[in-house]
Amino acid sequence: MKYKYTFLLLFIFGISFGINAQETELATPLVTDRPDATEASSTVGAGVLQIEAGGFYTSYEENNNKSETYGYNTTLVRYGVLENLELRLGWNFEETRFSSNGTKNPNVLSGFSPLLAGAKIDIAQENGWKPEMALIGHVFLPFTAGEDYKPETTGADFRFSLSHTLSEKSSLGYNIGAQWGDDSSEIAYIYTLAYGYSITDCFGFYAEVYGDFPENNEANHFWDAGVTYLVNPNLQLDATVGSGISKGQDILLSAGLSYRIPKKK
Repeated sequence: MKYKYTFLLLFIFGISFGINAQETELATPLVTDRPDATEASSTVGAGVLQIEAGGFYTSYEENNNKSETYGYNTTLVRYGVLENLELRLGWNFEETRFSSNGTKNPNVLSGFSPLLAGAKIDIAQENGWKPEMALIGHVFLPFTAGEDYKPETTGADFRFSLSHTLSEKSSLGYNIGAQWGDDSSEIAYIYTLAYGYSITDCFGFYAEVYGDFPENNEANHFWDAGVTYLVNPNLQLDATVGSGISKGQDILLSAGLSYRIPKKK
């Protein structure tokens, strides 16, 4: 699967450089929903296809029991049906390994997570102190998952995504919403808060806190920070590092790219 992930990256790079010279109607900045947990408060635009892919590694250890998860392929495809409405499909291929007291467990979980299917719709444009706002909703389809990651019931989430422009170089984004999943009827309220800063026209930096509040369990809180690099107006690379504030994650490492295929004239 590592080779499949590498092939995906090379394939997307090939597309990007192969059609980079096309004339387009698009003059808007590239805005992505990765690498942070905060979803952008804008849609991609009518007729625009945007592919956001990458990989990640997380680990957690407690009482000498360690679990490590490798995401070899995390892909989100966004397509603008209207100027203010996009459809979204996402699918991850993951592998989880376990060890105890330094001894590896031969049992490894591997396969696709449930397919994410949903939409994002613009609600309001930024106006003075009023933020830009969008509404996002997804369902997670059990029948699309591998056996090791297949839940019995359909999961779902929704969130309001908001953002404020602080200056020519900085912005603030945040999400609030809720999610259901993992075969539990328990709702978990979710939040994110991210600060972004443009170091140059190509390099950007962000820092973020995020988490959830399950109804009947302890809250989970995390942080991450990362950089983005705009290769050209339609291609962006990213890298992230993070960890848990509460129990649940010792380290997060992530890297990926986002590519936009604009609507032709």
